[in-house]
Amino acid sequence: MISPKLLLVEDDPALAELLEFRFQGEGYAVRATGDGDEALILAAEETPDLVILDWMIEGASGLEVCRRLRRDKATAHVPIVMLTARGAEDDRVRGLETGADDYLTKPFSPRELIARVAAVLRRVRPALAGETLTVGDLTLDPNAHKVTRRGRPLSLGPTEFRLLRHFMENPGRVFSRGQLLDAVWGTASEIELRTVDVHIRRLRQAIEIAAAPDPVRTVRSAGYALEAV
Repeated sequence: MISPKLLLVEDDPALAELLEFRFQGEGYAVRATGDGDEALILAAEETPDLVILDWMIEGASGLEVCRRLRRDKATAHVPIVMLTARGAEDDRVRGLETGADDYLTKPFSPRELIARVAAVLRRVRPALAGETLTVGDLTLDPNAHKVTRRGRPLSLGPTEFRLLRHFMENPGRVFSRGQLLDAVWGTASEIELRTVDVHIRRLRQAIEIAAAPDPVRTVRSAGYALEAV
């Protein structure tokens, strides 16, 4: 099972500790801070799969953090669930218009927040919720670690599996070699960019079947994308 990377931005120490404990118990990898400026640094260091963001925090406000995450290409797609003591309709609308995907007013049940987060992840990143991915004639089961094409089982190495999963979570989107390196190998990786080309070639070989087109598209001077075929 994939461990979703959760960035928790909450400046109430007791609540932050409780939420970190509860989400870790649900299998999330949690990074926590109560400061908006530090939250932006953490998000830049390692792109989270989801952000839980309090409105009233130290440093940059929750709204400003939300705006800046949405403006950055690396985090523009990351779902954001906002927490706030502000319950007025205008405030909820403002938060959603700024880019939040969901909104929860304090006080709230941690159980409800966990359910909201899981629902958002199912919608935007189904593999993180353990759901099977399907793109064209390719199917990937992240729990069983199996890939099939037109019903035929395929044998992929661990790196090729991670690479295919990333593509299938973002079908049609073009990724540069640097973006693939960060997503599949990690931002701290010292692997050279041309290594990505080697694994793309291995992936193509692993998913190739007779009389079926190549779903991996090379975009000249830009990178690679996976298309439904």
